[in-house]
Amino acid sequence: MKFPLLSATALVATLALVPLSTGAMAAVDTGAYREMERFMDVYNRVKGDYVDKVTDDQLIKGAIDGMLAALDPHSSYVDASDYENLRIQTEGNYGGLGLTVSMEDGAVKVIAPQEDSPAWRAGIKSGDYITHIDGKLIYGGTLDEAVSQMRGKPGSKLAITIVRPGRDKPMEVALTREIIIQRPVKWEVKGDVGYININTFSETTGADTRGAVMAIEKSLGRRPLGYVVDLRANGGGLLTQAIEVSDVFLEGGEIVSQRGRGKNDIERYYAKPGDLTHGLPVIVLTDSGTASASEIVAGAIQDHHRGLVMGERTFGKGSVQTLLQLGPTTALRLTTARYYTPSGRSVQEGGIEPDIRVPQLSDADYKSRPVFREADLRRHLINEVKADDKILEEDTKDDPRFTATPDALKKQGVEDFQLWYALKTIARLGGPTQVAAVTSSMKKDLAAK
Repeated sequence: MKFPLLSATALVATLALVPLSTGAMAAVDTGAYREMERFMDVYNRVKGDYVDKVTDDQLIKGAIDGMLAALDPHSSYVDASDYENLRIQTEGNYGGLGLTVSMEDGAVKVIAPQEDSPAWRAGIKSGDYITHIDGKLIYGGTLDEAVSQMRGKPGSKLAITIVRPGRDKPMEVALTREIIIQRPVKWEVKGDVGYININTFSETTGADTRGAVMAIEKSLGRRPLGYVVDLRANGGGLLTQAIEVSDVFLEGGEIVSQRGRGKNDIERYYAKPGDLTHGLPVIVLTDSGTASASEIVAGAIQDHHRGLVMGERTFGKGSVQTLLQLGPTTALRLTTARYYTPSGRSVQEGGIEPDIRVPQLSDADYKSRPVFREADLRRHLINEVKADDKILEEDTKDDPRFTATPDALKKQGVEDFQLWYALKTIARLGGPTQVAAVTSSMKKDLAAK
């Protein structure tokens, strides 16, 4: 089994490991054998003299993890529990809270809550730290242990303690586990604007996006004014699905190129002739949680001038991981290439800068909450293409268009300012009536909650 996987994080521990390929073994020389002798000397000393008895399995797994810690943060050894988590991420459903988390210096950090999940409804946000589960401190444990404690029988209750940077006191959040259904694509009609929310790139995302476009046209009985494609908090997934989704909106041309270690190790992926959305206006919504496969879609649409990217700068993960099967329930998740947008840009570290920067004004913490991106990860890959410093700079100047407070927006019926701004931008093509229809639709959604 070998397939490309693009994801900023997973529902599993971000372990680290070592390439075990034919090419790597061919490169072994006498110097490497001497190093292996040194390794075995340490191994035998630990096995014989450590204060507690340790097993071969403990030492070998620890050696693999330590060896691969020298690589980038996205390469990892996938054992049985990790393998099941990866399967869930791309295929299945589970009982839990709907959180994507990672480990940072012994602490469990929230990458993103899944929309409509218990965690999302409770107001848990990207960048939050989980310190306790049911009153028990989880700091210093493994990510697998924390994930296992958060999952469980639907209907069962638990409490988690959240530390949010910028807040003085921890927050205690009571939650009830639910069946978390992996719905990669959701769609709605707002006025005469089609809204497509893509939250992950799993096995059916491409087909579901095509289905959403057709369903929007059927619902309206005609073509919409345009589309808003929401990729916020989408940590990525399968490369094949990123290509399929991009193809929905493009008439043709290159979508992405994948470049490995050698100069000639390049693969290019192209859109098939025909734009399923008939060239209608497209706005792609992004934020700091838009990563990897999501950045491929945003970059392709931006480079082909097919639509506008709106929101905030993306995560900046420009690497490809290949899942190499080792055994029935074990695999090697190895970074094998970097990817580039059609114009030859690498998004590694810098991310994709929006054409129109729109802050999330409806989030009361958006100014004080720290932003977490690829460049913050230890041992992240360095962008080989020298980046323009302007791309890496944050615009700290206040835009006079974006001064409303969360309370003022809520009174107007706006709970998601970025989405409202994007919908309104396309709705203007239909005149004041369409702008009013979009606003009315969002007010109804807020009242329904």
